[in-house]
Amino acid sequence: MERQVTVVTGGGRGIGAAVALRLAQAGHDVAIGYQRDEEAARRSAAAVRAAGVRCAVVRADTAVAEDVEALFDAVVEELGPVTGLVNNAGITGPLTRFTEVSPEVVRRVVDVNVTGALLCARRAAREMSTRLGGSGGSVVNISSGAATTGSPGEYVHYAASKAAVDAMTVGLSKELAAEGIRVNSVQPGMTVTDIHATMGDPQRPWRKADRVPMGRPGEPEEVAAAVAWLMSPEASYTTGAVLRVAGGL
Repeated sequence: MERQVTVVTGGGRGIGAAVALRLAQAGHDVAIGYQRDEEAARRSAAAVRAAGVRCAVVRADTAVAEDVEALFDAVVEELGPVTGLVNNAGITGPLTRFTEVSPEVVRRVVDVNVTGALLCARRAAREMSTRLGGSGGSVVNISSGAATTGSPGEYVHYAASKAAVDAMTVGLSKELAAEGIRVNSVQPGMTVTDIHATMGDPQRPWRKADRVPMGRPGEPEEVAAAVAWLMSPEASYTTGAVLRVAGGL
């Protein structure tokens, strides 16, 4: 079988790191894209390599087209043809009411979460499309439960960006189905990662846990398991799905 080579953007921490490790355990060679935290990316890469597969680490701002092209060029050169993409890189900005969000934050959230995901998906599709000489593959976009709850009073701008990711998922799944590419989305709910500290509320997963029917926040590994299934042959007839991993929320 062709070797699986999967790009995981934002693969150095949190859900991205858990996804990178889970895919490595399933036999994927993994490329970890990161923007700022090189040390975390290197730690994630070490865990991936310990699973017995190859790993590339490449710095890239996914909102910058030139960085995305350089990321995929480096992966192809180091690991071989790309067969998968996990569009995980994303930001929230600080927790606040929408009227208090600066235009700069809104633009950056949309640039990373929407434009970045589109740019990465575009390059991945060009690599994998059977119409363009590729052998097919799989894209999983990391969305958020916020895409349907709207996250009032917290980060409506982020929720809107993730709703766009789900719309992109559905559209691309239909456009690329005949070219051997499956496109799906995972919507994590309240998950224990350092993103909450970044947005200014490190205790948020536990303080908000009572609104989750299962009564607890999720773990990154639980989201990674869903991603790994969607990228596996067991999901060969699944495309255009938006899979919620949110404890019932």
